[in-house]
Amino acid sequence: MEGFKTIIEPFKIKMVESIKVTTEAQREKFLKDAHYNPFLLSSDQVMIDFLTDSGTSAMSANQWAGMMQGDESYAGSNSWLRMEKTIRDLTGFEYIFPTHQGRAAERILYGYLGGKGKVFISNTHFDTTRANIEFSGAEAIDIPIPEATHPALEHPFKGNLDTVKLEAAIKQHGAKNIGAVILTVTNNSGGGQPVSMKNTREISRICKKYKVLFVLDCCRVAENAYFIRHREKSFEKRSYKSIAQEMFSLTDGAIMSAKKDALVNMGGFLALKSKTHADACKNLLIITEGFTTYGGLSGRDMEAIAIGLEEVFEDDYLNYRISSTTFFGEHLKKLGVPLMTPIGGHAVYIDAKKFYNHIPVHKYPGQALVCELYLKGGIRSVEIGSVMFGKYDEKGKLIPAPMELVRLAIPRRVYTQSHIEFAIEVFEKLIKEKKSAKGLEIIEEPKFLRHFSAKFKR
Repeated sequence: MEGFKTIIEPFKIKMVESIKVTTEAQREKFLKDAHYNPFLLSSDQVMIDFLTDSGTSAMSANQWAGMMQGDESYAGSNSWLRMEKTIRDLTGFEYIFPTHQGRAAERILYGYLGGKGKVFISNTHFDTTRANIEFSGAEAIDIPIPEATHPALEHPFKGNLDTVKLEAAIKQHGAKNIGAVILTVTNNSGGGQPVSMKNTREISRICKKYKVLFVLDCCRVAENAYFIRHREKSFEKRSYKSIAQEMFSLTDGAIMSAKKDALVNMGGFLALKSKTHADACKNLLIITEGFTTYGGLSGRDMEAIAIGLEEVFEDDYLNYRISSTTFFGEHLKKLGVPLMTPIGGHAVYIDAKKFYNHIPVHKYPGQALVCELYLKGGIRSVEIGSVMFGKYDEKGKLIPAPMELVRLAIPRRVYTQSHIEFAIEVFEKLIKEKKSAKGLEIIEEPKFLRHFSAKFKR
């Protein structure tokens, strides 16, 4: 609300879920039993869960009401027709396929487009995107703008892709070898930073010039639209939805994890312009996910997605969403906590390398901060650094990630301002005890997506 300092949630609480309050001694045992990986904790051991904003939203009364009329027909479900109509209106694409979540759509599209010798280029591939691409035998290349890897540097669109490097990469690898250019909005791995419309237009121009497929990873497209309206000239009076529609119009297809900006707990979709690509993906969908009118989703889930994709573009909701995240980040900044700035839309990212500058990169300062947040305040978060994106050279030595970040992802419409204020107090405590924090060593890890199940020791 204009003229007031306090952010009020533009909703009323109608149903509550209890939080189990734990002691530090209890949490110390829980974390040790989980091998210092919060992914391995059970949810009742967590007081405030900032692990992810994916699938953790609180649904509205309208969404719950919509679920009651879910049509569970195997083929031609009316709920699917409503979901399809909503997505077509938003994206403008002819061919739309439902999937049980975003990574299913990734597996279908990138499995079809990928394979040995293929290259995918992105502002920054997120973990599941990179895993699906590399699992196919293809190579995933990140080319964010130079400003993106400097956490403290201010830039309105640090999520942008470096278009000079893009053209050079297409020439280097050959256009026929580029599986797709993938633009993730907002750029999750890059600190939740937005992408400008100007950058999207230039990427589109280059892709058209070289006849390369341009795909929008649009799971936070509404939040990205907010930043475009407030930071990019000529968009000040545009609706958030129309901004998103323009962004879709510049691309050849889109993948969405509906578990983010569709405000649901499960679901996703793949949308394409080309019939050739759509026909190939349709076959893979039917083989692995389900028939084309449900794709692994129940009718009630599809009803909730259709409603959520409307609600997410409401002015009051987006103003609250971005303002409350900014409130959290600005208060941490005042405490002296080093952050990725400007503060993003769905999460606050801590520069763990700077926060714990006494912990070397090979001891994973981000994972150390994740553990301390849980021990001191029962807060679960996630490392986005060398645990998630680090690789090894031929001698087994760690090749660090570009940044060592910790993401505090805020579930949509779930926590109140008092929860955020408590989290700020936890950081006050961490600052006082910074030097006592210790690094970690990986003792067990899988080949792909190791952060989900790796085990550590102190």
